[in-house]
Amino acid sequence: MITAVDTNVLLDVFTADPTFGPASRDCLSGCLAAGTVLACAVVWAETSACFPEPESAEAALTTLGAAFSPLERRSADWAGAAWRSYRTRGGSGQRMVADFLIGAHASLQADRLLTRDRGFYRSYFPDLTVVEPPPADLEAGDT
Repeated sequence: MITAVDTNVLLDVFTADPTFGPASRDCLSGCLAAGTVLACAVVWAETSACFPEPESAEAALTTLGAAFSPLERRSADWAGAAWRSYRTRGGSGQRMVADFLIGAHASLQADRLLTRDRGFYRSYFPDLTVVEPPPADLEAGDT
């Protein structure tokens, strides 16, 4: 099983986010146990920007078990088409092309995507299997 991971989950883990960190860590651990976890070039860059230097980001991602995955041209082409559709449908421009690159990469180069942003990805990549850490309130045992 190949799981692409979104930046939000990695940052939850690396920053020990008190709200989302534990659920993201546990879900990421489950994905690692099930197979390979990939960070596409966009996710790698976004995550790397949160470290003081690229080497420490690479060390953290490698220690975590995430592998770098370059974007294939077909993923870039699909991302462009999806972003064009978003803008044609009246998208406000709040979504960056980067979000579409992450979705297209997961759709074409992985089996699923681990993210906390499932609604967006399900809207523009309906065939993509999305794995989402449980909401923080459910982590505490609330139902």
